[in-house]
Amino acid sequence: MLDVVFIMLIFFIVTASFVKEAGVDVTRPPALTAEAKDKGNILIAITENGQIWIDRRQVEPRTLRTHIERLHAENPQGAIVIQADKNSQNHLLVSVMDAAKAAKVNKISIAAEGL
Repeated sequence: MLDVVFIMLIFFIVTASFVKEAGVDVTRPPALTAEAKDKGNILIAITENGQIWIDRRQVEPRTLRTHIERLHAENPQGAIVIQADKNSQNHLLVSVMDAAKAAKVNKISIAAEGL
């Protein structure tokens, strides 16, 4: 019996997909056309006071490309989902998108709340 439980534990560990979170909660803007994405993604959060968060750590804008390249190397099929607060500055959103494009990631989405 113990062997069966041990084998099931190994099975769940191997097949589990670990979700990486951006590290902060943001208030996303509403959108009529919002769609749910359930693949393993790279989550980047932009707060209303201008902070950029990846993987529960605050990141400087100048090192953003390096972080994206590292995370994309770990998960080549993953897309980038930018969770920008509705009160955040537009230039930060553009900076994150530019860094993603420079890191050769073409699948970029912006998170929104469905209505």
